[in-house]
Amino acid sequence: MSAEQLRSELASYGRRILHERLATGAGGNISARDENTMLISPSGMSLEEVAPDQFVAVDIATGEFAQNGSRPSSEVLMHLACYRRRPEVRAVVHTHPQFTIALTSSGHDLRPMFADVIIYLGKRIPHLDYITVTTPELAAAVESQIAEHNCVIMRNHGVLTVGENLKQAFWRACTAEEAARIQLLATLAGKPDFLDDQEAERLESLRSEKYRRDLLSRMRTGE
Repeated sequence: MSAEQLRSELASYGRRILHERLATGAGGNISARDENTMLISPSGMSLEEVAPDQFVAVDIATGEFAQNGSRPSSEVLMHLACYRRRPEVRAVVHTHPQFTIALTSSGHDLRPMFADVIIYLGKRIPHLDYITVTTPELAAAVESQIAEHNCVIMRNHGVLTVGENLKQAFWRACTAEEAARIQLLATLAGKPDFLDDQEAERLESLRSEKYRRDLLSRMRTGE
C-alpha cells in the first residue's frame, strides 16, 4: 500500500471512530505504520475533519516529525511506544468510548461475556489506573501492557487497541465498547455471567474462530 492510500485509510477510519461514537469533538487519535514512519492524526482537530494530507509523519526511532502545518496528536508518545515495542503492529487506535469509560471508572473490569471479546481482545484485558494523559508515564505504562495484549483500558481516560492493519485495530475498539455496553446493561439488570478460562481456551481452539481472526488480519478498507 502506498503512503497516499494509507493516508486515505486513516482519514476514513478517523471518520468511522466518530460515527461509531467512540469519541467526540477533537477526542481520540489514530495512526498507522509506514515503514520507519508513523502517520498520526494532528493535534486539536476532529477526526471527522482531518484530510489525508494532514496526518503527520513521525520518525518512529527518533520521534521527529515532518512539518506540514500541524502538530502530531498530543498522545504521540503512546503511539510510538506501541510501534517500538511490537514491530508487527501497523495500526493504533485510541478512543474515548462512553460505555467503557463509565464501566471501568466505576470499579469494574471489562470481562468477556461473549465470544467476540475473547477472539478479538483476548481472555484478559489489562486495566491501568488513571495516569495523567499525554505524559511519558502513561506511554510507559501502556507499553508495558501492549507487549502481550492488543487492547488496554485506561481508567477515566479511554481505550487503546492495536492491529496488523487499521481495520483490525478499529474492530477491536468497537468490540471493547460493545462489550462494555453489554456488561453495563447486565450489571443494571442483575448479575452478569462471564465466560471462564476453560471456555476461552475452547473458543480459541475452534477452527472457525481462527479463520475469523486470520481473515481480519488480512483485511483492508472495503474488503
